Amino acid sequence: MELQKVILYYGFTPIADPEAIRLWQQTLCESLGLKGRILISPHGINGTLGGDMSALKKYVRATRAYQGFKRIDFKWSESKGNDFPRLKIRVRDELVAFGNPSELIVDENGVVGGGVHLRPEQVDKLVAERGEEVVFFDGRNAFEAKIGKFQNAIVPDVSTTRDFVGEIESGKYDHLKEKPIITYCTGGIRCEVLSSVMKNRGFKEVYQIKGGIVRYGKELGDSGLWEGSLYTFDARMALDFTENAKVIGQCEKCSSPTKQFYNCATITCHELVLLCQSCAADDVNKTCTRDQSLRHNAEMIG
Repeated sequence: MELQKVILYYGFTPIADPEAIRLWQQTLCESLGLKGRILISPHGINGTLGGDMSALKKYVRATRAYQGFKRIDFKWSESKGNDFPRLKIRVRDELVAFGNPSELIVDENGVVGGGVHLRPEQVDKLVAERGEEVVFFDGRNAFEAKIGKFQNAIVPDVSTTRDFVGEIESGKYDHLKEKPIITYCTGGIRCEVLSSVMKNRGFKEVYQIKGGIVRYGKELGDSGLWEGSLYTFDARMALDFTENAKVIGQCEKCSSPTKQFYNCATITCHELVLLCQSCAADDVNKTCTRDQSLRHNAEMIG
C-alpha cells in the first residue's frame, strides 16, 4: 500500500464563480481517489484531504495551476489511511463561519487588514524580546485547547467560530488592545479572519502564525512554546508533533491525563467527551452532560 498523507490548506483570493471551482475540484479529487472536505466561497478555498501521497502531489500541482491558488501553502501531516469517510465539497458564503461575510475584504494578495504573519522562529523571537507582554490568543473552539495550546494562552469561551465576534465585542479583552497579540489556530485560516475582526475593533498590534499550529509544530516540535497535542477534525482527532508531546488533557470522569476525545454515545449529539482509556471502556461514560454542541465535523476548520 502506498504511503498515506493528509494535506491541510487554504487560500484567500477573490472567486467570481465559486460553483465552477467546486465542479473542477470535485472532478479533480474524484479522478485522484482523494477524500476529505473542501469549502469554496467568494473569498477563496479551504481544504483538508487525505489519500495516496502521489495522488496528493498531483492534486497540489493541479490546484496551484489556477492563478488565484498558486501561492497556497499546503501543510502535510501523517495519516492513518482512513481519516475521511468520503469527499465533501461545498460552496458557502464564508470560508470560516464568523457570521459576517460582508466584513471580510479580500484581494489577490489575501485578506486586507489582517494581522502580521510570523514564521515559527519569529514567534519565539517576539516572545524572547518582549516577554510576558506578548499575549497568545487561541482562535479555535474552546474544547480544542483542552489537549493542546500555547503556554499561558488566552482561550476564549466559544464553542463555535460564530461566537468570536460577540466574545470580542463583550469588552472582556479590551485591556489587551495595546498589547502584542499572537492569534493562532490549526492551520492558520481562522486567524486570518480573527485577526481582521480584532483589528477592526481596536486591537493595535495583532499577529498570526504563518501556517498555524501545524507549521509551528512541524518546524519546532515540542521544543518551542506549544505544549500538548493538536486536535484535528478527522478520524485522527489528535496529532502529536514528537514522541515527547506533553499530555495536558484531563479525563472528564476521573481527571487522569489523556488526549483522546470520544463521540458522545447519544446518536443525535455531536458533543465530544475527553476520556482516559480506562473510563472510555465503559460506554456509560461516553454520554455527555453539557448542553451546548461542539459540532464535531460540522465546521470546516483550519
